[in-house]
Amino acid sequence: MPQTKSVIIVAGGKGLRMGHDLPKQFIPIGGKPVLMRTMEAFYNYDSQVDIVLVLSPDYYDYWQKLCEEYQFSIPHQMTQGGETRYHSVKNGLSLVTSDVVAVHDAARPFVSNDLIERCFENIDSLKAVVPAIEATDSLREMTDGTHSKIIDRSKIRLVQTPQVFSANILKEAYRQEYTSVFTDDASVVESIGIAVHLVKGETTNIKITTPFDLEVAKLLLKD
Repeated sequence: MPQTKSVIIVAGGKGLRMGHDLPKQFIPIGGKPVLMRTMEAFYNYDSQVDIVLVLSPDYYDYWQKLCEEYQFSIPHQMTQGGETRYHSVKNGLSLVTSDVVAVHDAARPFVSNDLIERCFENIDSLKAVVPAIEATDSLREMTDGTHSKIIDRSKIRLVQTPQVFSANILKEAYRQEYTSVFTDDASVVESIGIAVHLVKGETTNIKITTPFDLEVAKLLLKD
């Protein structure tokens, strides 16, 4: 029997780095809010994927108004964001009943069908799959306040989402107490001894965080 799939779309943040009145996930690009484009990416990949939206309760009413305004009808469940990303994902997991679950940033609307498929396709054997791209800039590690040393960039990968896991494993990992080393879902799963496997990410799978990112997103839509 085919495995059932869910995606938790994390949209609980305030997006303060954007310097905008609205959180970044609500800012329109190409005439449509970022969050709607992100949800459409997963719905277009597979309309049977269960979508769980994690959102600050402060914006529940605003989201409902947006859905009415844009006649947005993609089915989804909704739960509240937490103090940190860790807590937001944990809240989202409480609604997941599928075999496999992806966790994706709301502000990554350009994730492609191919990338989503790469993350889901080997989950039976790998249990934890994360997309990543190679570093292209030179990298240095600070050794104290003023000194640094070069890092071999061939060994560095820049992590993206969706991060995909066996649902049972992700739920087990999120039973742990939160610590500050949990910067993403892969770090939570790795802490219980599960190997995390990398697949090829995409440079166009940008996370819209700053005003510059917003301008890049507009250019990507023109393509």
